[in-house]
Amino acid sequence: MDPLWILLVGMIVVMGGILALRLHAFLALVLGALAVGALTPSASLEKYAIETKMPRAEAESFSKKPTIERVTVAFGNTCGKVGILIALATVVGKCLMESGAADRIVRTALRVFGQERAQFAFLGSGFLLGIPIFFDTVFLLMVPLAKAMWMRTKRNYLYYILAIVAGATMTHSLVPPTPGPLFVASQLHVDLGVMILFGCAIGLFSALSGCLYAYWVNGRFDIPVRGSAQTSLAELESLAARPDAQLPSLWLALLPIFLPVLLIGGDTILAGGSFFSSNPRIGLVFSFFGNPNISLAFSCAISIAILSWQKRAGLAKLGDSIQSALADGGLIILITAAGGAFGGVLQQSGIGSRIQELAAAYQIGVLPLAFGVTMLVRIAQGSATVAMITAVGIVGGMASPEQLGFHPVYLALAIGCGSKPIPWMNDSGFWVVCKMSGLTEKEMLKTHSIMLLVMGLTGLAGTMLLSRLLPMV
Repeated sequence: MDPLWILLVGMIVVMGGILALRLHAFLALVLGALAVGALTPSASLEKYAIETKMPRAEAESFSKKPTIERVTVAFGNTCGKVGILIALATVVGKCLMESGAADRIVRTALRVFGQERAQFAFLGSGFLLGIPIFFDTVFLLMVPLAKAMWMRTKRNYLYYILAIVAGATMTHSLVPPTPGPLFVASQLHVDLGVMILFGCAIGLFSALSGCLYAYWVNGRFDIPVRGSAQTSLAELESLAARPDAQLPSLWLALLPIFLPVLLIGGDTILAGGSFFSSNPRIGLVFSFFGNPNISLAFSCAISIAILSWQKRAGLAKLGDSIQSALADGGLIILITAAGGAFGGVLQQSGIGSRIQELAAAYQIGVLPLAFGVTMLVRIAQGSATVAMITAVGIVGGMASPEQLGFHPVYLALAIGCGSKPIPWMNDSGFWVVCKMSGLTEKEMLKTHSIMLLVMGLTGLAGTMLLSRLLPMV
């Protein structure tokens, strides 16, 4: 059976399950994986095994494995790669929000930039907070501050809202440890330090283009603050109303964010030179602490300590906060691992080689192809993370530098940029921004959705340019 038909069936099962049957993304992805696995012929499985350097005897044995076994192995492999990281990241985000550390970062940025340049404070704060905290949480945290700023200036409310989105949404899809870029980097065997460095560079470039668009569209629409019935907004406003004396210091607030970035990035930079070979003991220390799981564990411990100190709460209340974060993280781990299973069996079907043949026949570049596939999945089912997980399973077979002609980090970045366009009514983030900001659905489509299209295309252009200037093969 042609891998393209297998891909089509798998996508129909996943998207039909989510959109038509209203299944949870976890169930839809598992069903899609089972469907793809069942349709993949043994000859394709044996060919895939040989291409992955399995001995002939093992390849024959692999081709005879039942579908459910191949699905569960792919599920477990994915969970083993990113499960601990996602769990730790959710705890860090929760603690930063409840301790007031995230609020301290935003307030400091506003003081540095001033009210006249508040949009840059919102952009920078959103970009920074979007690294350890999920997009929805960042927006919920910052929207009361945008409304409070409008109360002072009586203008530029749309600019403030879109600046928050422009900053936070790019790191959500380009910079680990958020699940989408974390999963894509692991599947394409991209070092997390490299992914963080290049994700920040392309993310900042894209975010600035989004901010420029926000400036332009703000002059065309005068949108005031409107009332909202969301209880969570009132809770966040009460958090935002805390006096500065009740917030942690800036260096403490920044420590859980910058520590893993510095450790992972430092390990990556030093490992690429001769420093480790001439200083093996120091190299071992950096290698240990630069491990993503270890560095994020330290970040998690620091953020818990900050929350405990700020709230002066007992262990029971502190445990409730951590348990709440882990409950959210567990759900994300399940969806991510199910997506890994779906992507894994898709690769076994030979879809990567088939798409590579089509790309060569029609002269489609790999990066635009990855961007387009991710964008189509995003538009169809709404979730940027699911779109990235699905797309990497489709194009992941082309991830070797020899096939690409450049480092696979650029393929990961193209997938991340493709997960931005075009949010609409089937996207949960669309509704978070819509309802919490008070914008109407029509206003959202004309402003928010178009801005993410602009940022996605800008990010793709920057990625393609970097892949030419700095291929790193």
